[in-house]
Amino acid sequence: MEPRIDYMKVSPDAFQAVWGLEKFVSQKAGIEPRLLHLLKIRASQINGCAFCIDMHVKEARQSGMGDQWLSLIPAWKESAVYNEKERAVLAWTESLTNVAQTGAPDGDFSVLEPHFSEEEIVKLTVAIGTINIWNRMAVGFRSQHEVDPTN
Repeated sequence: MEPRIDYMKVSPDAFQAVWGLEKFVSQKAGIEPRLLHLLKIRASQINGCAFCIDMHVKEARQSGMGDQWLSLIPAWKESAVYNEKERAVLAWTESLTNVAQTGAPDGDFSVLEPHFSEEEIVKLTVAIGTINIWNRMAVGFRSQHEVDPTN
């Protein structure tokens, strides 16, 4: 697959707008890094974004996330690896990433409430929306991840 558009060069203003969301999510939203890794990886898996999966798995590994925790994300519903808070984030991430199909049901929202304040839920939702924007940019414009022949 060949890249289509270098969106950072073609529209630096659009890139900076999305980057502003990313800076908020990563630096000011106060979301636990573990949860941020989880939602970014899961949304990117759903969206089939190889560029983002590659980047976020590497970042998660660098911050100490283990192979089992990372490899079982697609099968989180069947795995005991994730705690209730992580499961709530995964359910909300899937619900919002697939919002046209799910309609963001009450069940997916209600599992957040025991673990997060309303403000934290809003910030998680912005984080999920932000990674979905990045996924659409990377998939739509065919961003390329580095290939490591040793893996």
